[in-house]
Amino acid sequence: MLLSAFKKTLSKLDKLKFQLPNGQLVPSYFHITEVGKVTRNYIDCGGVLRQENKLNLQLWVSSDTEHRLKPDNILNILQLAEKQLGFSDLELEVEYQQTTVGRYKLALNGEVFELVNTQTACLAPNQCGIPQEKPRVRLTASGLSCNTGSDCC
Repeated sequence: MLLSAFKKTLSKLDKLKFQLPNGQLVPSYFHITEVGKVTRNYIDCGGVLRQENKLNLQLWVSSDTEHRLKPDNILNILQLAEKQLGFSDLELEVEYQQTTVGRYKLALNGEVFELVNTQTACLAPNQCGIPQEKPRVRLTASGLSCNTGSDCC
């Protein structure tokens, strides 16, 4: 989710809810401990130099169960961060600690922000000798049906 979409949604909400991939909600007394512009320069396994820019929000839960952030609180935090860090409409990434710190993409489901698992991938599969997956095709003979246990499949 881009920052602009996040801010637009925040301006329409009364309460904030973040949901983990397993369906569990982040406790409503979470804090946003960090807003950061993260620039990552790296080289992939094919030798291509790459750069990635994201906006990072770090959610944190403490024992102060009465704490509540309202959408306008987060909008104010983001406004200050934009002014101080000089970022534009970047893709959002959320950090949240469970057994380890997880990095999540952000999506919207109604009025709930979903933390979506991120995945790794090879960025240069043609350089690494990784065979491309071939689509599975079901072969059938015209007018014949293949049943489990038959010799036709």
